[in-house]
Amino acid sequence: MTSHGIYTFGNNVVYDQLIALLNSIEINLGKDIPVCVIPYDDKIDRILPEINARDNVTLYDNWESIQRWDNFFNDVWEVHPRAKESKFSRTSWYKGHTHRKLVAFDGIFDKFVFYDTDSLVMKPLDSLFEKLDNYDFVFDDWEHIKFNEAAALNISLIEETGLYKESDIRPKLHCSSFYASKRKLFDDAELQKFKHLLIEKGEICWINRKNWWDEASLFTYMTLRCERPLFNFTLSSSSQERTGNCADADDFVNIDNILYNQQGLKPIHRIHYMNYSSSAFARLCQGEDVNIRYRDEFLHYRFLKQPKQMPKQFKAPSSLSKINRTFNKAIKKAKLVLR
Repeated sequence: MTSHGIYTFGNNVVYDQLIALLNSIEINLGKDIPVCVIPYDDKIDRILPEINARDNVTLYDNWESIQRWDNFFNDVWEVHPRAKESKFSRTSWYKGHTHRKLVAFDGIFDKFVFYDTDSLVMKPLDSLFEKLDNYDFVFDDWEHIKFNEAAALNISLIEETGLYKESDIRPKLHCSSFYASKRKLFDDAELQKFKHLLIEKGEICWINRKNWWDEASLFTYMTLRCERPLFNFTLSSSSQERTGNCADADDFVNIDNILYNQQGLKPIHRIHYMNYSSSAFARLCQGEDVNIRYRDEFLHYRFLKQPKQMPKQFKAPSSLSKINRTFNKAIKKAKLVLR
């Protein structure tokens, strides 16, 4: 096994984002840190040459592990109350594979950090790996400030059990787009225990209805229920460690293509382009004028090794392109709902 490493997702859809992320890792962390790309699905022929061209990057190929996590998530979600509702009320990520980011717990790194592919690395990982000496999970997000209705877990319902108070639950709320942990924390026995609690004891209802089929919510349940030590940088006693990270919500300052929190110029671990679609980045890289905050930073890393291929000018999409895009989006949504 390798002592330290990075995991991320990959498939053909996120081709441009994966290249940008890998380049940001190489420039801001170094060429030697190993990276393992977890296949989101079997559509990976376009990203394979990019993986094979980098000495420090490999493809996660433990399909027994992937199947284990697929089965666990599918079995659990099928007993959620929303599973029995109309197909038209299903979430946009229904039966997606975002939960595969948790196969990292079966992987090759004793300590690891996972980045969603729609991210750019901005800061060395020393502080995260040091935290893992005292904690089993490390996060850096603001999920704990969400209103109860939008939180991953049904706080009021959990309080009624007498097992946890809101003051116990809130610091444990987190997302899954960026986390550090250790391998083998969730073995088969632990997953079976979770299945018993979620399915037989009805604790699947601890997950808010709005968050059905959201792997971050089930991951949050798991980290709460296993009662292992957890650290979130946004709850740190040091204000220097509390920063923003979202491209569409937070303000950053660019210094030599490294982004810092605008307030206090504090270093950030990563910029996360959540709420921007992969297709938007693909169109941007093809020269379309797409409104993405911090797009110049993304383009810098995306074309770091291919500067001549970076678009020199950006054009607005035609009216026909917009109509076709809207139509195709509607068709895709209809197919998803009718699955």
